Amino acid sequence: MNANPIVLSIPIFAVLIILEVVIQWINNRRLYRLNDAVTNISCGITQQVSGVFLKLFGIGIYQLVFEHFAIWQIPTNWYTLIILFVATDFAYYWAHRMSHEINLFWSGHVVHHQSEDYNLSVALRQSSFQVIWTFAFYLPLAVIGFNTIDFALMAALTTLYQFWIHTELIGKLGFLEYILVTPSHHRVHHGRNPKYIDKNHGGAFIWWDMLFGTYQKEEERPTYGVTKPVNSWNPVWANFANFQIMGSELKQIPRFTDKVRYLFYKPGWYPKELGGYQQAPEIDKTSYKKYETKVSKILNGYVLYQFIATLGFTTWFLFNQADLALGPKAGAAALILITTITSGGLFELKNWVWWIEKIRLASVALIGGYLAYTNMVDIWLPIITTGYFLISMVWLFIAQRSLKNA
Repeated sequence: MNANPIVLSIPIFAVLIILEVVIQWINNRRLYRLNDAVTNISCGITQQVSGVFLKLFGIGIYQLVFEHFAIWQIPTNWYTLIILFVATDFAYYWAHRMSHEINLFWSGHVVHHQSEDYNLSVALRQSSFQVIWTFAFYLPLAVIGFNTIDFALMAALTTLYQFWIHTELIGKLGFLEYILVTPSHHRVHHGRNPKYIDKNHGGAFIWWDMLFGTYQKEEERPTYGVTKPVNSWNPVWANFANFQIMGSELKQIPRFTDKVRYLFYKPGWYPKELGGYQQAPEIDKTSYKKYETKVSKILNGYVLYQFIATLGFTTWFLFNQADLALGPKAGAAALILITTITSGGLFELKNWVWWIEKIRLASVALIGGYLAYTNMVDIWLPIITTGYFLISMVWLFIAQRSLKNA
């Protein structure tokens, strides 16, 4: 059983997202696009699934530092937990800020900013690799003597707090704007407008930004996204796209020392012979258009069906992965990741996606049958997987046929 507060909160996330979708319909606003929302949540799925195998970074190393280098053993009580929550948010501020101000770290964080919409699903759009670059910012807390369980809880609470601030339905909140990070503050943070870039890095408290000079209040409505759009609904590619950009740009930089500077200087830095530092461009709102692809309602419905099924299976996996052996754990994770990739491919009508999707569906049915044949599961699993396979294949055939007719 997984006791991760993030995983335990999945049903709450789902209810609040559905509520926001209903409110947008009532208010006749368009805050959600199906392809964008599915990709956002799929990025969260890939982050949680990959996190099962990346526990060494973060919690594992924190525990080692606590065991061998802690100066004190700070007891757990109500006031030490409050102190730890504030200290964790302070460490988060610097980890988050450096994720914007160091090019290499930005490649681990950029996934969260790629969406050109702003709604609660964006909160779940997380990078699978960010922990590699940011875990070290929390290690001073281990040295001070805050134990690993208390730290993990406070870090999770800091993350959970940030879910509700990813919305356009809540305006400014009066005096709270001077204490807490609010939706207004965080809308600024997600803006790609030059005046909004690299502002409001706090997790729960906005006073860090006010204290260290990175505060910006919300004025005109932000334009969301990044200056180099990923232009893809593939959540796995979203995690690698900026590394690909960095690789191609590194090839253009002749000197080794400048290559190192490029990695650790601010995004936009280039040597003088390549033009020097490049500011974020102003947004031409007359020509700006969000990345969009058009598919039939039948195919949209099919992808939504696969997404809901994948979300259910992922939830089961995250709650039970601790009880699985490495082989089944890796197999389940691979199946989840492949499904998120094919969903993105269907939204983009990629040529390769049709046969890969059929192989994936057949694999699900065969795995269910094999597990029942070897008496590893009850008979209900192959019945469910076979039904899922038949419904999916018929639906996929109809969707593909309708595209050919069109």
